[in-house]
Amino acid sequence: MTWTVRVLDPRMDPEPAGWAAFLRAQQAPLIWDYGLLRAESEHSRSPDLLTVVTEGDTLVGAVLAMLCRPGGWRGPARWGPRWLEVRHAWAPCHPAWLFAEELDAAACREILRRFERAACRFTGPGCLGVVYRGIAPDAAGLVSGRGRQVREVHPDLVLENTFTELDDWLASLSRKRRSSLRGQLRKIAADPGVVVRAGPARDDLDPAELAAMLRAHREAKGPLKFDPRGPVAAAYLGELVRRPDVVTTTYHDARGRLLAFTNLLDHPVMPLQQHWAALPLAEGRPKHLYFGIIAGGVRHMIEHNRKFLSLGGGVVPLKESLGFTPSPLLGVVVPRPVTRW
Repeated sequence: MTWTVRVLDPRMDPEPAGWAAFLRAQQAPLIWDYGLLRAESEHSRSPDLLTVVTEGDTLVGAVLAMLCRPGGWRGPARWGPRWLEVRHAWAPCHPAWLFAEELDAAACREILRRFERAACRFTGPGCLGVVYRGIAPDAAGLVSGRGRQVREVHPDLVLENTFTELDDWLASLSRKRRSSLRGQLRKIAADPGVVVRAGPARDDLDPAELAAMLRAHREAKGPLKFDPRGPVAAAYLGELVRRPDVVTTTYHDARGRLLAFTNLLDHPVMPLQQHWAALPLAEGRPKHLYFGIIAGGVRHMIEHNRKFLSLGGGVVPLKESLGFTPSPLLGVVVPRPVTRW
């Protein structure tokens, strides 16, 4: 196959020709936007590399991988080992590859093998290999094989849209959860000390304030195992919340202090409730705001006729009680020598 494989660093390389049209053709989530990839990578502990595959002048495939180094990028650590993680840093439920519709499974598999070799060469002799995260079981055959370790990872929590209005969703929940949730939503709506604003293309927010709250929220929960991601950059959040396809919901108190926020990445099929952060309860944040943002996401899914809503991973029992179903995901580890087979 006469394919050309290029590895791009969005921090310095220009957007590939035809990129926007390729994303539209694939109905790609907005996180593939090249400007967002650049903004996220410029201040990231593990910047993105974008491998693009063309046939002539036509894009036929793309793979996104985080370049990860233990210990960071400065001092002696810059000479140490590194690896590639095929994932979206802040949307792990979405596949980190795109293929032209006409490609069959064998061609997609071959593109991924060529990505592995090209990206490992680009990363240098210290590259230990490739880790694929968030792979749906029906796609595991594209990256599994001899010498490749396959493991289950945290599932994505997904709600299927079988509703005509929000009350239909509430009615589908257990009696206890339904009663509790309705009471919590009433409290939020009636609280004069909480000002709720929601909408796309928000230009009234301070990205540095959002980033600081998100960082503190993540740190309070404790570090995740084997997580190479650093803090979410303010520049990235600033680009994100100003987009017309991102709905940001904020909670402020009567004095204008930010209490909590979330953002929903819209998509024609499955929007993603992405970031969520809030002040600790000890600092005066009301309880149960998280249930308000989930209800807002469900309302968006219903009103915009989306097929699914994703809440990402974590707190599985809570999300299951709200009607969300775990969607299994796999991780695949490919040691560097195996990429040459």
